[in-house]
Amino acid sequence: MTLALAVIAGYLLGSIPFGLVLTRIAGYGDLRTIGSGNIGATNVLRTGNKPLAAATLILDAGKGAIAVLLARTLAPDEPSIAIAAAAGALAGHLYPVWLRFRGGKGVATTLGTMLALEWRIGVAACVAWLVTALLFRISSLAALVAMLILPLAAWGLGDRALTWFAIAVAAVVWGKHAANLQRLAAGTEPKIGGKRA
Repeated sequence: MTLALAVIAGYLLGSIPFGLVLTRIAGYGDLRTIGSGNIGATNVLRTGNKPLAAATLILDAGKGAIAVLLARTLAPDEPSIAIAAAAGALAGHLYPVWLRFRGGKGVATTLGTMLALEWRIGVAACVAWLVTALLFRISSLAALVAMLILPLAAWGLGDRALTWFAIAVAAVVWGKHAANLQRLAAGTEPKIGGKRA
């Protein structure tokens, strides 16, 4: 019962489409008609509004972190409950019921949940994202590298449960980037802040 409640609560938090809500409030209309059509911070950046993109990034990461922290508050001695809440938050972001189960790609929400679950894993992934983004200026590449770091960092810490969770999360997020992988291979993936063809 507690696991189910953690997943449901995490899902409801994760399913809040902050990018879509913020861009509508700001007068940009439906974010899904802009750029890649994604509801995440990278696509919000294509509106040209950097503060709005930053707010989307923080809120998308924050909803994942809050889901985990709430679960830990309610069940401090059950790490599996926190992981269940993290899984629910990611599922909510990827497949929000309010948007007919068509959500974002889960990078910011994943990083938020990992920072709350084990900050060292989250920091390692964030650093990997930042370094890759600075070197190549490609958000999707930075995201894919960060996702690879998650299970490696968890394994390095010797946390078996988080390692398996990180492997599953990385696989899901990589799957959501299938089109990006094709464009990366073709050399047509847009740079950060650039327009998508």
